[in-house]
Amino acid sequence: MLNPRTIEIVKATVPILEQHGELLTRHFYTRMFRHNPEVAPLFNPSHQAAGTQQNALAAAICAYAANIDNLEVLGGAVELIAQKHASLRILPEHYPIVGANLLGSIADMLGERATDEVLAAWEEAYGFLADILIARERQIYSEHAGSKHGWEGFKLFRITRKAPESEIITSFYLEPVSGEGVPLFQPGQYLTVRVPHPRNGTTMRNYSISSAPGGGCFRISVKRESEGFASNYLHGLPEGSEIEVGPPCGEFFLDPTEHDERPLALLSAGVGVTPMLSMLLSTLDSQPGRDIHFIHGALNGRTHAFRDLVRDLSRQHRQLKVHYRYNKATVEDQRNQHHDSEGLIDAVLLESLLPTRDADYYFCGPKPFMIAIYQVLRKWGIPASQVHFEFFGPRQELESVAASAIA
Repeated sequence: MLNPRTIEIVKATVPILEQHGELLTRHFYTRMFRHNPEVAPLFNPSHQAAGTQQNALAAAICAYAANIDNLEVLGGAVELIAQKHASLRILPEHYPIVGANLLGSIADMLGERATDEVLAAWEEAYGFLADILIARERQIYSEHAGSKHGWEGFKLFRITRKAPESEIITSFYLEPVSGEGVPLFQPGQYLTVRVPHPRNGTTMRNYSISSAPGGGCFRISVKRESEGFASNYLHGLPEGSEIEVGPPCGEFFLDPTEHDERPLALLSAGVGVTPMLSMLLSTLDSQPGRDIHFIHGALNGRTHAFRDLVRDLSRQHRQLKVHYRYNKATVEDQRNQHHDSEGLIDAVLLESLLPTRDADYYFCGPKPFMIAIYQVLRKWGIPASQVHFEFFGPRQELESVAASAIA
């Protein structure tokens, strides 16, 4: 347990962290990459350039400091971090590097306020959290290695098939070069792909699995980002190429063994459709009588992935209700009835499709979409146990924006 004096000192630094947290984390990353360039491949350079990684770390540090006397409320955040770390193959020997640079950054940024007592308190607090994460990550690695067809670290997979799903999204079917099968995973989880990088040696990206568990291969469906190094690299690979892949990870998933009487609402926009599709395929198989609402937003039919597949599934399964909303529908979309409505997915649309509101909600997509959906569900008073999402950024940002809009 943490020393009571440590808890007191750390909590006293919360106002400073809230005011200067992003400045601290920017300094931290600059310092760490200068002193320990060997860890650079563990971090996404585009997230660094955009500042999202710095924002996420600042929010995490503030949340830890504010709740250091009640860590139970951070259980979900700890699992999210541990799963992310496991996907990137973070090991115990990485923690002292982060700790030394974090303490050094605190000392540099606080100046005279960074007394020996303050630094000692933060060193103890960091070590305490590191031990929790290391223990959980050790469990995850053990689970990966112990599962049927499972593995630790990175393993060579072959791209056996590439399938264009839209003008910007392509599916990659991946099979182990070794000829073994693939392990079961939870629908909604992701794979980590490691590719060569001209500056860092290698770089890693997480891509949601868009296939259902139990098949002989993995399928990831990747959006080609105009400035995305990894997505452009993957799109340029021909069938038959080999890539390094990590085991399935992630705390955002639907457990197909948990049967529920409530309808299931799968909401997505853009490439956020990929984990929703895995959840849909799994639920149709494991809970054939459950009502499912699949609601997806896209710019138009040219960018819409899996449009025909999901429509065909709705014709085969009467309990599946599908609604497509396009923000900028084309003439072709209107002529061929590719979509059901126009605009953004909002409260009015959701109310018309889910009039009782009582459902289990899973949603994923761009940040504005995520914030909008979260606002609606909070305003409706949907219990937290029925709200599940994948948000690529500080969760505190999502919650604060939603709260300010509701107030």
